[in-house]
Amino acid sequence: VSISDEPETLYKRLSLLVKGHDKAVLDSYEYFAVLAAKELGISVEKVHKPPKKIERLTLLKSVHIYKKHRVQYEMRTHYMCLELKYLTSSTAAVYLEYVQRNLPEGVAMEVKKTKIEKIPEHIREPVWDTLPQVEENEVKS
Repeated sequence: VSISDEPETLYKRLSLLVKGHDKAVLDSYEYFAVLAAKELGISVEKVHKPPKKIERLTLLKSVHIYKKHRVQYEMRTHYMCLELKYLTSSTAAVYLEYVQRNLPEGVAMEVKKTKIEKIPEHIREPVWDTLPQVEENEVKS
């Protein structure tokens, strides 16, 4: 364990998008990922499943003739999105390491991190406080 003086990075949200061709494997992995998050004390914001993507491919059975004889193949890609909120960088690193090492075969994962940062100095003061006052003259007709 390394100790450093610099402050830890804070993440507002950590979003995991998991893709796979087998729905049962994704369901099992979802259970595992949520259980691991609860074990580490990470709050799970939501788990949702975006619509699956189906890719179909049609091929001719015969090489030369018999155009009516075809075979259809399809690949289904199922998705599962897990959103965790309010993490430190060390907790996120430990969780991601554990979850990625136990990723099942044939499953891919995308990770998106939303970092919390301080507001820069030039933005802190409201702009309307620094603008010169313009006098309004009423026009009477």
